[in-house]
Amino acid sequence: MQEQDPPHWGALDRYQAHYIVRMEAGHEHYARARLETEGRFGSKRITSASWEGGRLADRLAQDARLCEMVAALPLGQASITVEPTGGAVRIHGGWQSRRELGISRELYDVYERIAGHIRDL
Repeated sequence: MQEQDPPHWGALDRYQAHYIVRMEAGHEHYARARLETEGRFGSKRITSASWEGGRLADRLAQDARLCEMVAALPLGQASITVEPTGGAVRIHGGWQSRRELGISRELYDVYERIAGHIRDL
């Protein structure tokens, strides 16, 4: 017998804000922020940030100011991924609910600095 109220499998209430740099991109345009944290639960904070990935990650890791800027972000915004897609490079964070969705001025400055490094490659 079939259920009267089947579970909802449609779209979830989760979104991502993307910063897109239009250019031909390759595998060297991949990077992900690696965060070192301390504390637990509500008191958890970022102590340092580094980058892992390809050639772009090496370049981002050499920018000490960028690493400081990422470490100063709230934990929910600091998990940044840079990945190539068809004809562009996407910079984005994690999934957020519609109430949490937004880009602070500090996060925008981080994205803009990363985009500058992408354009220089």
